[in-house]
Amino acid sequence: MRNETEREDTTLVQRIRNNPGPAARWGAVMAILIAVEFGALVGGLMAVPWGSIVNPIADAIPVLGSIIASIASVFAGIGDRLADLPTLLDRSLIPNRGYYHPEQGWVNTFLGLSSRHAWMLRVALVYVYAFVFLYWAWRGYLVFRRHYRYADWSPADDIVDRFRGHSWGQFGLVIVAIFLIMAVFAPTVSPTTQEANIMNPYGHNTTYYDAQLDTTRTVTVGLANIQTTSKGAQSNVGPWTTDKFGRFHPFGTLPSGKDLFTFMAYGARISLFIGIFASTIAGGIALSLALLTAYYQGLADLTAVVTADAFSAMPQLLVLIMLLEVLKNHWIKEIYSGAFLLALLFGIWGWMYLWRAVRGPAFQIVENEWVLAAEGFGERPWNIVRKHVAPYIISYLLIYLSMSLGGYIVGAAGLSYLGLGVLPPTPEWGRAIAMGQGLIQTRSWHISIIPGVAITLLVLGFNAFGDGIRDAIDPQSSGDDAAAETAAAGGGA
Repeated sequence: MRNETEREDTTLVQRIRNNPGPAARWGAVMAILIAVEFGALVGGLMAVPWGSIVNPIADAIPVLGSIIASIASVFAGIGDRLADLPTLLDRSLIPNRGYYHPEQGWVNTFLGLSSRHAWMLRVALVYVYAFVFLYWAWRGYLVFRRHYRYADWSPADDIVDRFRGHSWGQFGLVIVAIFLIMAVFAPTVSPTTQEANIMNPYGHNTTYYDAQLDTTRTVTVGLANIQTTSKGAQSNVGPWTTDKFGRFHPFGTLPSGKDLFTFMAYGARISLFIGIFASTIAGGIALSLALLTAYYQGLADLTAVVTADAFSAMPQLLVLIMLLEVLKNHWIKEIYSGAFLLALLFGIWGWMYLWRAVRGPAFQIVENEWVLAAEGFGERPWNIVRKHVAPYIISYLLIYLSMSLGGYIVGAAGLSYLGLGVLPPTPEWGRAIAMGQGLIQTRSWHISIIPGVAITLLVLGFNAFGDGIRDAIDPQSSGDDAAAETAAAGGGA
């Protein structure tokens, strides 16, 4: 008993000092995994459009704004230099851009492999690295649980163990992980770069072998795209095709001739950003209101109910379209090509369903004895809800957030399909569907079908993952949870 008490009194750092072996081995492998991709990690951070955020702030504040802009420029310079550090998964390590020469074979590709096989090798390396990274993150939890946690058991252990036996939830987690890796490593897994393929095709060149002239020639990517368009009966470059310029297209090309896989890889970033950011906003509002109304009840709860009913009574899709139209020339529309505004509006109009889903559990928890005991000891309301109520509500909230996140992605794709969402040329899956809707019955079916399947799979993955979390947290819950369905349905426009 004494030893147990002494162990509880030690901090995590002291426990690691007493038994450094497991933590050192785990930390060493993690350091290697991070080091080989440090440049890419910084590059991902620098890819965030900080200028769209900092510049309006700097312009709004006369003196302090210039200081903020100067400090931001210094950090931007340091970040750009760190982002240029060589990495294991840099696309230049296994180049797939080259051309086929009848006598020399494939030129300028990795080890003379075809552009197809070089791309496949690079993508395989990316996913192997990513899953090894995820496995070591999981090993970190096991190391902590086995060697450095003072308690032999906690309720979280049962939740984790139940999820490990939940095949449907694990399937969802794998699907979500595949798309997350695709989004994070979009510059590496894409057959070409976003700058050359989407943003500035006429500012980049590609070299190919001209069989008629028996020589190599160089043209702009834009001109090459014109000759590799997918327009049904007129012309088509379908999935798993290498065009006459030696460029491999895993998902074929768009009607503009741009590579569809590259479009989708970068589009995954937009879709996941909108879904995660909107969920964060809606979840934050729902959690705050649930804690507030459950603790104070009475007038606070009545006000929240009336407000939620008022928001729910609005025709959400029409309101979203109206706001997007009103704000189309506002500076906030320029942040991340409109994705920030879209996520903000989804979050503001998505909290009602989440709040209703966690309101009941919050009311039940505040009636427990430990909450009443905390009040008896004179603990402040903020500390009571933060320490004794919020941890239980967050568990329920995570279930509904994982399900509503898919709704935000579908809503963003739907608005982009209508031409109201993310601004072109920034890629978004819904716009790809719109571009190919007239070609579904032709050889160019892939333009709409593949993005549609991707959206379906991603939403299915989040829903399955949410089912797994729900069953792990509350094994008595049923699969036809009406509140979950309501929350999920409220996610999209």
